[in-house]
Amino acid sequence: MRRILLKLSGEALAGEKKTGFDEETVRKVALQVKQLTDDGIQVGIVIGGGNFWRGRTSENIDRTKADQIGMLATIMNCIYVSEIFRSVGMQTEIMTPFVCGAFTELFSKDRANSCFEKGMVVFFAGGTGHPYFSTDTGVVLRAIEVEAEVILLAKSIDGVYDDDPNKNPAAKKYIEVTIDEVIAKNLQVVDMTASILARDNKMPMWVFGLNEENSIVNTVKGQFSGTKVTV
Repeated sequence: MRRILLKLSGEALAGEKKTGFDEETVRKVALQVKQLTDDGIQVGIVIGGGNFWRGRTSENIDRTKADQIGMLATIMNCIYVSEIFRSVGMQTEIMTPFVCGAFTELFSKDRANSCFEKGMVVFFAGGTGHPYFSTDTGVVLRAIEVEAEVILLAKSIDGVYDDDPNKNPAAKKYIEVTIDEVIAKNLQVVDMTASILARDNKMPMWVFGLNEENSIVNTVKGQFSGTKVTV
């Protein structure tokens, strides 16, 4: 495996606090990603903003403005996580789909590929840059653009289930499921727009629990215990 795109949920990075950051959790992620980059695997990262803000958090804010706040939350997350990555010895670059002063670089495929070839971890912040599109769509879009082999979805639960396992103890976990089945059954691996984009561009997704010991490295090295969404 040469190039992957890792999606981290903001909530997972918050740990038990459920909001903000849990530095120990982020450091564990950083050490795992360093193992991958040391082995020559190119890693891109997208981070959600749910540990700070969700677009539908308030009914009193215009949806476009609410989504813009969410985009800024993902940039804050990427800046923070990028610095933790640097503290353990990695080089990083943060890219956004819109100009963000001196904080980030403007995304282009050529610039991203150049960073990957230098062994840098590339953070794709700010979603697609447009309201009404989630970071789910953002991660699939970037994975297609930079020609990643697979999207790794690191979540707070350990795979894809036929019901919410937090509410239904009898929920069944899928070991493997097609993207067509995900769409037909609305399994909400990623949102519907992202699901269709992944299907049409044959982009596989592997879903696993971030909080399991060494789960990122294990997933890439073949010791996978989550759900493979195939195309």
